[in-house]
Formats: sequence, C-alpha cells, structure tokens
Amino acid sequence: MDDRSSSGALGSVATGADRGAGNRAGVLGTALAGVLAFALASGSWQWFSAYIGVTLLAVILSFTRPPAPTPGARSAYVRCLTAYSLVVGLCVALAVAPAMQRWAWFFPMPGTRTKCAHLGSYAAIQAQAALSDLGGQDGATLAYAQSDESQHAVNNCLASTTTLWLPVYALAAAFLAALGTWLVSRAGARPTAVVS
Repeated sequence: MDDRSSSGALGSVATGADRGAGNRAGVLGTALAGVLAFALASGSWQWFSAYIGVTLLAVILSFTRPPAPTPGARSAYVRCLTAYSLVVGLCVALAVAPAMQRWAWFFPMPGTRTKCAHLGSYAAIQAQAALSDLGGQDGATLAYAQSDESQHAVNNCLASTTTLWLPVYALAAAFLAALGTWLVSRAGARPTAVVS
C-alpha cells in the first residue's frame, strides 16, 4: 500500500466523520433555536412562529441527513433517530401553532372556544366600566377599546389551550418522522435482486 492510498483512505474517513459531526451540530443547533423560539413566545401565537418553524424545518431537512442504520450500533442509531425526529416534531409544532389557535377546523376545541368567547365578552365589559367616564366624549374610541380588549382576551385564552396541546402534535409529528425515516432507511438497505 503506497502513501497516496493510505492518505486517501484516511481522508475519506475524516470526511465521513466531519459530515457526521456536522449533522449532529446541525440537529443540535436547530433544536436549540426551536427551544429558544418556543421559550420566548409569550401570549398569542403569531404567524411569525409559523415562519420560524418552517425555516427551522427547512434548515434541518436541507443541511442534515436522517441517521442511517449502521451494523452493530443499534442503540446509537435509535438515539440519533430519536433526536432527529424530536427536532422535526418541534419544528412542526412551531409551524402549526398559529393555525391551531385560529382555525376551528384544524383544531376544534369547541368547549374552549366557547369559554374564550365568554372571556372576550367579559373583557369588553371591563373595558367599558374602566372607560365609562370617557364614553360620552368619544363613543368610537370606547367601542375600539372594547373590541381590542375582547380580542386580546380571546387570543390569549386560545393560545394557552393551544400551548397545552402542542406537545401532542409535536410528538405525533416526531413519531411520523421517525417511522418515515426508518422505513426509508430499511427500504434503502434491502438488497436488490440481481437479474442475470
């Protein structure tokens, strides 16, 4: 074996290791960004959350490869697949949160939506009571303040329920991502029949 072939072999091993480390770093970075975005979100879920979730999902799907099973390292594969799938689930949860909050067909929660509407009515009454002295001066301003307070109360109520249910959606997305990745890797590892 000459020097060129041994250095080539070492280079290919190092490149593979670098790619593996890059994949792990990409998954870790995306996970931390998602956790920070989720932790810093307060109040009503806004559409910017969907943008963050879609962006993080695009980053992880573009710059990291799903883990591939390796012979004799089943536990390492399961750990990598779990981490990868949980990050994908987190990105999906961030992306769908605003839609869950706003669209009844996507996330029904009928009892909660009715209760939140009652809270909105109560917030409008509170705003009217707080601004009753100004009501005679500018009725349009009072109506706007009531509407704004009512909408704010309804959005916060729906957002809190959405936040409670997001882990369920995230885990479901993570399970589907793990299952899909496992099926694809299994289909890729299946030997093809040689036709003579």
